[in-house]
Amino acid sequence: MPAADLDETGPLGSSEDLEALVMKILDDDKAEDIVSIDLTGKSSVTDYMVIASGRSNRHVGALADHLVTALRDAGWDKPRVEGLTNCDWVLLDAGDVVVHLFRPEVRSFYDLEKMWSVTPNATQA
Repeated sequence: MPAADLDETGPLGSSEDLEALVMKILDDDKAEDIVSIDLTGKSSVTDYMVIASGRSNRHVGALADHLVTALRDAGWDKPRVEGLTNCDWVLLDAGDVVVHLFRPEVRSFYDLEKMWSVTPNATQA
């Protein structure tokens, strides 16, 4: 499809549609502590960051594999994936939505929610 034919939506809709699909898939697959951070207007890289945990390396790998397959089956391009070798932290870049899947210990160490959710305090002295 020529770039001129694309607007700000993906093959099946907006970035909100993609984020909702990712959230549903992760919930259906029993991901834990699923968090979506709206980065619209805050990042030129993505509109949403989704962070979730799996119970083990195997669960993290299965979540990632199923998410890639489900997105492809729904008509979204196959996301780029990093970290499937160890499955401690798997990153899926689906364009408008970036997904981080962690084992709980690794997630608490990196604490991405805090890094991306903190709003600068304008009243600091």
